[in-house]
Amino acid sequence: MSKQNGNLHEFTKGIIKENPTLVTLLGMCPTLAVTTMAENGLGMGLATTFVLVCSNAVISLLKNVIPKAVRLPCFIVVIASFVTLIEFLMKGYLPELYDSLGLFLSLITVNCIILGRAEAFASKNKLLPSILDGLGMGLGFTLALFLMGSVREIFGMGSWMGYEIPFGTPMTIFIMPAGGFFVLGCIIALVNKLANRKPPQSVGCAGCPNSANCSSFSENGGCDNK
Repeated sequence: MSKQNGNLHEFTKGIIKENPTLVTLLGMCPTLAVTTMAENGLGMGLATTFVLVCSNAVISLLKNVIPKAVRLPCFIVVIASFVTLIEFLMKGYLPELYDSLGLFLSLITVNCIILGRAEAFASKNKLLPSILDGLGMGLGFTLALFLMGSVREIFGMGSWMGYEIPFGTPMTIFIMPAGGFFVLGCIIALVNKLANRKPPQSVGCAGCPNSANCSSFSENGGCDNK
C-alpha cells in the first residue's frame, strides 16, 4: 500500500467501516443524550472532532517523551486541555448550543473514543496519520450524531435544524430515551447491511437461464465465442 493510499485509508476508515458509534458502539452516552435535535448532534460531533484531531496531533508529537508508566494520565491532561478550549469558544460564540449540550460537553474529556484513539493509534504513529485518523473518526461520529438527531427531530418535533416541517402530528416518543435506542438500532442495522453487502457476481454462460437457446453455448457448457 502506497503512502498516499495509506493516509486515505486512515481518513476514511472511521466514516463507515470503523465508525466509532455505529460499528464499534463507542460514545453511546452523548449519542443517546444530545441527539434530540440535529443541531445538537452536529455541535457535539464537531466539538468532539476538534478535540480528537488536536489531541491526536499532540500525543503523536509527544509519544517518545511521555513515560509509559504515566501515559494515560498524560493523555487525559492533553484531552482535557482541548475540551476546556472548545468549551470557552462555544460559550463565547455559540452560547445557545453551549447551554443545550450542557454537561455532556465537559464529558468529552472521558469519551472513550478519544482516549481509545490516543492509546491505540496516536501514541504509535506519526503526526499526519494521527491527524487523519482523528479527523476520520470525528467525522464518522459527527455523521452518526447528526443522522440520529435529524431522524429524532423530524419525527419527534416536526422540525429540522429549527425549520418547521409539515409532517403531521409529531411522535414525542422519538425524543424520549426509548426513541433514541430505537433510532440507533435502525441506523446500526442499515449500516451493517450496507457494509456487508456483497458485490454482484457474474454467473457466466453456464448460469444463464437462456443458455440452452443460445447458439454460442457449446455442448460442454461453455461459450464458443471468446
